[in-house]
Amino acid sequence: MVKQERAARTREALVRAAAHEFEQTGYEGTSLTRVAGAAGISVGALTFHFSSKAGLAQAVRTRGDAAVRACVAEAGSGTAPALDSVVALTLALARLLEEDEVVRAAVRLWREVPDGDGTWSALWLPAVAEALDRAGRTGLAPAVGERDVALLAEYLLAGAESRIRGRIHGHASEGAGEREESAEDDGSVERHLSRLWALVLPGLSGH
Repeated sequence: MVKQERAARTREALVRAAAHEFEQTGYEGTSLTRVAGAAGISVGALTFHFSSKAGLAQAVRTRGDAAVRACVAEAGSGTAPALDSVVALTLALARLLEEDEVVRAAVRLWREVPDGDGTWSALWLPAVAEALDRAGRTGLAPAVGERDVALLAEYLLAGAESRIRGRIHGHASEGAGEREESAEDDGSVERHLSRLWALVLPGLSGH
């Protein structure tokens, strides 16, 4: 039992360390040596748990994907109107991206690993389509289609991810003076996304 618990702690430390490296430097830029060093173990111990970088990346993706699916399930558990549900889901996903490094790493890996399809939207877009399909055209302006709303949600979240990544990586390299200059860029990306939805919702709903 003690051995199993120690092994579980080691795997957890490796997944966390790998997520940090993948999020910061991407799949190609990540080395097993750096991951092992960050986790405080030898490369030999790392390869006992994960035989390759691809296997480690898959573990990070699995963890991140599970967090996204849980977020989608929680956001879709209510009975709000379709447009409200879509907005709530995108805000929840933006918050998850801001707060969870493993999720950010998984999203990046979706684009960069050899077997990735380039986008994480497959994890959440079906929920958007389902919410809109369930409501039919209820709540949508005559000129607005369900596909328009889904496409808007996809573009907004792509922008949110880019913004979050730019903030994190930019702040990691800038000095205190530069951070003060960017003080006007206050507020979370989730809050920015909420303001954007407030601007476009009247056009989508027709009132």
